[in-house]
Amino acid sequence: LPHAKVAPAPNIAIVYPATNNPLDIIAADDFNAIRNWLYLDAAVHGRYNNIVWSYLTQRGWAPTIEDGDMEALKAGKPDFIAFNYYSPHTVKASDANLLDPVGDPEEGDQQIAVVDPGVYEPVANPYLPRNQYGWEIDPVGFRSTFRALWDRYQLPLLVTENGLGALDQLTDDGQVHDEYRIDYLRQHIAQIQEAITDGVQILGYAPWSAIDLISTHQGARKRYGFIYVDRAEDDLRTLDRYRKDSFHWYQKVINANAVV
Repeated sequence: LPHAKVAPAPNIAIVYPATNNPLDIIAADDFNAIRNWLYLDAAVHGRYNNIVWSYLTQRGWAPTIEDGDMEALKAGKPDFIAFNYYSPHTVKASDANLLDPVGDPEEGDQQIAVVDPGVYEPVANPYLPRNQYGWEIDPVGFRSTFRALWDRYQLPLLVTENGLGALDQLTDDGQVHDEYRIDYLRQHIAQIQEAITDGVQILGYAPWSAIDLISTHQGARKRYGFIYVDRAEDDLRTLDRYRKDSFHWYQKVINANAVV
């Protein structure tokens, strides 16, 4: 396919330092490199991020580089960058003796950072609200992520996932009133326009998701879709589909090509 356009599609989100303490800023730099730049530096620049390479080498985790590996890495050039955005992170410097808690697998979320002793420790951002899964809701962080990606890579950007996981409730008359999802998406879409005004080249936006699906972490109970699927974690139920309030709202957004 000589005319095909290809891109990496990682989950990317900006990382904030907890304070102006220089050690917190280093911690944020480190987690940004591990969380974000490792994958895209390799895909776009054809090299491993130096911060992450040092991190891996110090721990004896660095992969062996064979003859031709780096040439092959440099030969792959993406045409654009696709990425998923849900929630940012805020971190502070971490005590090297701090334990890394495993926690309850039924709680928490894959969007939540865990401590890396001696490198960074996630903390709550007092300026950001959280959802029931512990995500910090940060539309402005979406804009910051756009700006950071564009400044670092100078490639057009395509949002392949952005949405809110929630425990939606189906009413007796077949309604799902998910105003919280509408609020999340409305605020994030508004920040796309701000990023465009900043000079970022954006190809498009795909909300997550059209229909409820199985979450990789919380199964069927965590819902993202504009369309509700009547099934439970351990019960198939009817599998009937119901349009949520967010479905009708997003239909208006598409028709208007603007936030409504």
